[in-house]
Amino acid sequence: MPNPVASPQPVVRLLDPHTVNQIAAGEVVERPASVVKELVENALDAGATWVEVRLEDYGRKLIEVADDGCGMDLETAKTSLQRHATSKIRRVEDLNSVATLGFRGEALPSIASVSRTTLTTALEDGVRSVLAIEGGQIAEPGSQPGPKGTTVSVRDLFFNTPARLKFLKSDATELAACVETVSRYAVAYPEVRFLLTHGPSVLVQTSGSGDFVSAVSDVWGRDVARAMAPVESFNGSARVRGFVSPPHFTRPTRAFQWFTVNNRPVRSKTLQAALDQAFRSLTPERRYPLAILHVDIDPNRVDVNVSPTKSEVRFHIEGAVFDAVRRGVTAALLDTGMVPHAEGVAAANAALQSASGLQAPLLATGFLEAALDAQRPLSATFGTDQPNLGEAAQPGPSFLVGLRVLGQVDDTFIIAENQQSLLVIDQHVAHERVIYERLRDSRGSGKVETQALLEPETLHLDRRSAELLGERIAELAAIGFQLEPFGGDSFIVRSVPALWRGRPPLQVLRDLADELADGLGQGCLTSLRDDVYIMCSCKMAVKAGDPLGMAEMERLIQDLALTENPYLCPHGRPITIVLPKSDLYRRFKR
Repeated sequence: MPNPVASPQPVVRLLDPHTVNQIAAGEVVERPASVVKELVENALDAGATWVEVRLEDYGRKLIEVADDGCGMDLETAKTSLQRHATSKIRRVEDLNSVATLGFRGEALPSIASVSRTTLTTALEDGVRSVLAIEGGQIAEPGSQPGPKGTTVSVRDLFFNTPARLKFLKSDATELAACVETVSRYAVAYPEVRFLLTHGPSVLVQTSGSGDFVSAVSDVWGRDVARAMAPVESFNGSARVRGFVSPPHFTRPTRAFQWFTVNNRPVRSKTLQAALDQAFRSLTPERRYPLAILHVDIDPNRVDVNVSPTKSEVRFHIEGAVFDAVRRGVTAALLDTGMVPHAEGVAAANAALQSASGLQAPLLATGFLEAALDAQRPLSATFGTDQPNLGEAAQPGPSFLVGLRVLGQVDDTFIIAENQQSLLVIDQHVAHERVIYERLRDSRGSGKVETQALLEPETLHLDRRSAELLGERIAELAAIGFQLEPFGGDSFIVRSVPALWRGRPPLQVLRDLADELADGLGQGCLTSLRDDVYIMCSCKMAVKAGDPLGMAEMERLIQDLALTENPYLCPHGRPITIVLPKSDLYRRFKR
C-alpha cells in the first residue's frame, strides 16, 4: 500500500506588533473599568494630586482620565505607546521590590490597540504634545495649549474588535464597576482628589484632604464612616490600618470588603480569610462585615507579578500577614466595645450572681423545667380553625403525620419527632419558604398591594448601589416598594409590600440593592420579580438566633406543611434533616 502523504510542516512566524498588542489587550482590557484602572494607576504613579475621570455612554463612547502628574515630553510619550515600555523597572531583579502600581508596560499600547486614543501631555504649563492613535496606529504628532500633566482620551472602546462588546454586562453593571474602581483608589489615596462623572452626573468626588475618614465618608457616606471602628496593628512583619464595621452592621455580600497591599487595591483570599476569622461567630450566616484594610509590607516580601491585571498578590510570609489582619481587627472590635472581653463577661456574671443570689443548682433546675415543658404534647393552641398537626388528615408531606414539637436548639433549629423519624428543621429557611410562596402565589404577575408607611423614610446608598437601584424603581414598585429619587444617592421610601413582616424597610432595601448589584454583576439572576420575592422572603423570615415560643414553632411547621416544596428553601438549601428512628435503634444496638 502507498505510504500516506506526510502533512507539510507548519510555518512558525513572529506575530506583528499590532496582533501582539491585541492579544495583550485581551488580558489587560476586559471592560471599561479595566481602562479606568490602568489609566488611574498611571496618574497616581506620575505623582498626581488630582485625578478626574469622565465617562460617556457607560465608558463605551468615552473614557477620559486627566491628572496633574509629572507629564512627559514628546519622545517619552511616543515610547510609552510601545509594548513593554516602562519607567518603573529596568531588569528582572526589580520585580522583587516593585513600589509602583504599574510596571509591566502593557496598559497604554493595549488600550490604544482596541480604541481610538488621544494622549496629551506636558512637563510644564504651556504647550502640550498630542498623539492620536487609532487601532494601534500613531498619527502625526501635534500640539495644543494646556497645563502640566497628562490626559488620555479613549473613544469607541473595542471598535475594531466588536466581538468583545458582546461580552460586556449591562450598562448599569459596567458603570458600577467603574465607580467601584475609582472608589477603591480614592480610599487608598486619601491625599489625592478624585472626581468621576458620567455625563452630567457626579458619581465619585473626594476632597483629597489626606484624611482617611473623610475619604471613606466621601465614598461610602457619613453614616457608614461613623459606624466603623479604626484598625491599627503591627506585628513586626506587616502593618494593618483601616476600618471595620461592628458585628451588627453587615451586608449580604462581600462587595464592601476592600483590601490594599502597599496602596495597591487587591483581592486576596488570605486577607479575606483573616477577616472572617476575626468575625467568626460574631455575625449571622451569610452576612459579612464592611471593611477597608490597608496592609503595608516590605515590597521584597510580596509578589505583585501574579496576573496581567495586577489585582492579585502572593505573600512570602502569608501566616504573618494573616495574623496581623486577624489580630488588628479583633483588637479594634475589643477596644471599641463591640465585643466584650472574656474578663468583662466573667466579672459581669459574678456581679449578677452576687446581686440576685442565684445558685448554680437553681439555674440548672430552671433549664430542666424548660426542657421538660418543651417536650409536652401539642395542644389546640390556635383554636378550632387550626387542625392539630398530629391528625392524619393534615395536608402536607408524610413526615408531618403524627408530628410532635420537642423544642428549639440554639434558637435556630426546631427539634421534632413523628411516627417514623426524628426531625431537625431550620427555622429561618422554613419560614423563608412559607413567605416566598405566599408572595409568589398571592401576587403572581400582577401588581403587589402596598402598605403606606406612616412617615416616609429616607434611604441613603453608596453611589454604586444607588445607580443600580435607580434604574429599577419601576420593577420595585411592581412588587410593592414605592421609592422616589431624592437627589444624589438618596431615595424616599413611601410604601412597602402589604405582606411586610416588621423588618426595618431601609435595611431590607439596602440588602436588596447590594444583592441585586452583586447578582447582576455575575449574571446569575433570573427574573427580577421572582428574585425580589426570594430576597424579600429571606429578609422578612425569622433569623437564626431568634427565640420562638412553642405556639410559634407549631404554626411555622403547619404553614410549612401547606407549601408545595417543604424540603428546600427558594435558594435551594435544605429545610429539614430526617433521622429515621430505625437508624437510631440500630446505632444504639437495640
